[in-house]
Amino acid sequence: MTRLALALLLVTLIHQGCFHFQVEAGDGFIRTRGVHFLLNGSPYYANGFNAYWLMYTASDPSQRPKVSAAFREAASHGLTVARTWAFSDGGYRPLQYSPGSYNEQMFKGLDFVIAEARSYGIKLILSFANNYDSFGGKQQYVSWARSRGQYLSSDDDFFRHPVVKGYFKNHIKTVLYRYNSFTGIHYKDDPTIMAWELMNEPRCTSDPSGRTIQAWIAEMASFVKTIDRNHLLEAGLEGFYGPSTPQRNSLNPGLKIGTDFIANNRIPGIDFATVHAYPDQWLSSSNDQNQLSFLNNWLDTHIQDAQRHSSKTDSYCRIWKILERPWFQHIPERPIVQYRVLQDILIS
Repeated sequence: MTRLALALLLVTLIHQGCFHFQVEAGDGFIRTRGVHFLLNGSPYYANGFNAYWLMYTASDPSQRPKVSAAFREAASHGLTVARTWAFSDGGYRPLQYSPGSYNEQMFKGLDFVIAEARSYGIKLILSFANNYDSFGGKQQYVSWARSRGQYLSSDDDFFRHPVVKGYFKNHIKTVLYRYNSFTGIHYKDDPTIMAWELMNEPRCTSDPSGRTIQAWIAEMASFVKTIDRNHLLEAGLEGFYGPSTPQRNSLNPGLKIGTDFIANNRIPGIDFATVHAYPDQWLSSSNDQNQLSFLNNWLDTHIQDAQRHSSKTDSYCRIWKILERPWFQHIPERPIVQYRVLQDILIS
């Protein structure tokens, strides 16, 4: 049986009205009203899993049964959302060979993923890029620009340099306008997709003020919405607090990564926020009890802020994934913490 790393996507929503969706009830798109996700006019409760490998695996037709099996198992357990990559930049079996040059075999793999998810009644959250080097990441975009004569001092110039931002916008546009070879539907018009994610865990450590990431999210969110107002959009943040809430900064796990949970998620066009939690990585030198205490506090604080700040949406990704890591499997409090996580999110 395929092991699914669950990522709880049960959400608390805060309505934001700067963009008006062009869809009507009954069309199958997820949208928001007040503090709820809606599907065809009824409340929608999202719970799902992360599976970054779906497109990569499906790009080989002989391996597609593995993708089908994952969706089948997920659906049998009542899961409704899968989060996966819509990128693979440079390197071995890329989606994007170089800026604007695409691998049709890989794109057909993503076509299959979307079509198969649809057949099992599973919605998708598709991410446009990675902060990290895996599957290319922001460093690949910077490398492409350097190879074409641009001077960039660090990988964080991904968020600043106009040439690199142009490459990224072109990728977004290419994905949104992609015509699915299985369904005959452009991605931007496909209700199988619940939401787009700008980047997996964006970080800009060269600017801890948060201004660089703030400007980048605002620019990219506006760009996405000029093409696609049917789908929800989120930034892919981990949930670190920043300058807009200095009283919260002590809750961060000793990292200054240039993001601001409150300010970033108030940007027009960002429809819901994400919260990730990796206490075993962020507090690797701490014992289990301290890591669990951090996790509880991290959850409580973000739930409180979701309820307090009424200008943007809030969501939880990857909390449950932490509870399946080896360090967590052997601690006596495991069932109690699992229950606590579920309870916190359900009552939020």
